[in-house]
Amino acid sequence: MRHGDKVNNLGRKNGHRRALLKNLSIAFIRHKRITTTLAKARVLRTHLEPLITKAKSNTMHNRRVVFSYLQDKESIKELFGPVAERVGDRPGGYLRILKTGFRRGDAADMAMIEFVDFNTSYVKGGDESGKKKRTRRGGRKATDRAAEITPAATTAAITTAAAATDSKGEEE
Repeated sequence: MRHGDKVNNLGRKNGHRRALLKNLSIAFIRHKRITTTLAKARVLRTHLEPLITKAKSNTMHNRRVVFSYLQDKESIKELFGPVAERVGDRPGGYLRILKTGFRRGDAADMAMIEFVDFNTSYVKGGDESGKKKRTRRGGRKATDRAAEITPAATTAAITTAAAATDSKGEEE
């Protein structure tokens, strides 16, 4: 029985599970986003978030601890370099899991896992081109329209409208 056992073993023995998480972690750090099954993504998040927290303080001890988990020098450089700079002020929650549907072959739940700070399309003001977002409804702004309507123009419009209704009344 698995009373109180909160570890998802993913149907693998310990050595196989460690190797799987190591390879997923390396691929994730290099590419900043991977697509995998939902169960693997959830386990990967619990595996990687403490390592990212260690990467925020760049000490030799933390590098060695993270290297003992990953065993890949290039991903360690990436993790302690650009990744640590981006997530430096974030107190936690570095990864985002988005469900993407079902796999065609076996209908497994698929998910995309990504760094929160590396995807600028979700961030407010994330448009890096500097252009404003265009909408279909936008024409002139309300301030431009208000500037066109002056008090003299409004009184002229009112008098012409009143004259038009008076002339209709006289014809009948």
